[in-house]
Amino acid sequence: MHTGGAPKRRRLCGTFLLAITLISAGCDTVDSVKNSVFGPGSAPQQGQPGFVQGFLGGVATDEPRATLAARQVLSAGGTAADAAVAAGFVLSVTLPSRAGLGGGGACLAYAADKKSPNQGVPEAVLFTPTAPASLGPNADRPAAVPMLARGLYLLHARYGSLPFESLIVPSEQLARFGTPTPRALANDIALVAGPLLADPQARGVFSQNGTPLTEGQSLVQPDLAATLAQIRVSGVGDLYTGALARRIVRASPLAGGPIALADLNDALPRLAPALVVPYRRDQVAFLPPPADGGLAAASAFSVLAQDPSALGAANARALAVAARWRQGGADAHSLLTAAIPPGAPLPALPASTSVVTLDKDGNAVACSFSMDNLFGTGRVLPGLGILLAASPAAMPPPLYAAAIAWNDNIHAFRAAVGGSGQEGAPMAVAVGMLNALRTNQPMASPVPDPGRANVISCVNYLPGENAACAWATDPRDAGLAAGGS
Repeated sequence: MHTGGAPKRRRLCGTFLLAITLISAGCDTVDSVKNSVFGPGSAPQQGQPGFVQGFLGGVATDEPRATLAARQVLSAGGTAADAAVAAGFVLSVTLPSRAGLGGGGACLAYAADKKSPNQGVPEAVLFTPTAPASLGPNADRPAAVPMLARGLYLLHARYGSLPFESLIVPSEQLARFGTPTPRALANDIALVAGPLLADPQARGVFSQNGTPLTEGQSLVQPDLAATLAQIRVSGVGDLYTGALARRIVRASPLAGGPIALADLNDALPRLAPALVVPYRRDQVAFLPPPADGGLAAASAFSVLAQDPSALGAANARALAVAARWRQGGADAHSLLTAAIPPGAPLPALPASTSVVTLDKDGNAVACSFSMDNLFGTGRVLPGLGILLAASPAAMPPPLYAAAIAWNDNIHAFRAAVGGSGQEGAPMAVAVGMLNALRTNQPMASPVPDPGRANVISCVNYLPGENAACAWATDPRDAGLAAGGS
């Protein structure tokens, strides 16, 4: 029987002829054909994936779904900051061991336009977690005050363009409908499964019938989805001064608190000048303290700029400078050049994760996020789905490390690097940046262990020749780098 065969052949023929018309037509004709077939105004509008035609920019993160969400934002016409915000919220769902609403971080933002908020010079957005004013008598796992949402909001307010609430949607959907457990998260769960799953709320999220989740198993977080929806509808302020804030105050004693309403009210991110080190024709900006991994990375980079083979000396210098700054009483800029003998080693440091983004106009963001301990306190706020970060009063803070290189004369982006890997994070950024600038590749070789890096570089700068831009994530882990032309 051939019922429906002839109409199907006619449809295929019509589709083929339309394709030939579109391929052979000029841009104006393509637009007119699209309008005649799909109707006027049917092309993607700003805020919809597909709005940007041609070069999108690039993204690199430690978790593939965060990368894909950020790339969709770039495709929809968002800025590098918009993409970083979307990635940060997604990481709170897909990699909550290292990033979350209960944690914090630090970002560097660069806008190529000299009329930008910081006149074309990278600046830092700092939202590192702080300790509550009072630990309380029963705080067996002291928690930090949540900072991520306000930090991402400040980054967006300064450098974003799409509606902030739209950037929460990808994370909300992943939390509500579920996502396969990423390899990076499964590995982190396996490392701390005992203490993590001792918490009933965490056990309900990160296990299947009491067995730790493994890669590919469904990860569903309805309570976190509801919290993200509330932030999307009511605004970030609700998490710090509104109904969500009051719920955090009530629930926090069960998850390592207590956190008082005054603690949430006072939890404010801030802007700060970056630490800048010249390199040949370019300038390299690093995160400033309290994101002292940036200070350590700048110190290591200065050593390597003189002798790229001096990895041991650069690492020793980085850790000595970070240790000296944590002792207090020293100015960060003076430490970059001061003679500092090796001192007591830093204690074991928490895990972190990084994000780097670049948009079509040459704007870039490099961020480092952490929970100040793997999974923070290891306890989830009942009914809210939020893991609280560990208090810096109880745990040493991570070495938040990120850098952006640019040319101040032509106002153009050159490279961005985000680092992680406990004490190896500063060297990951220093080596990753130097390699990108010297080899004209985003990651010509892996950075030294235990460091990991995400890198974006544009050999001929951006704005400029976008075909010379490339992005890479560390080949030893399970991240993803993606973009588009």
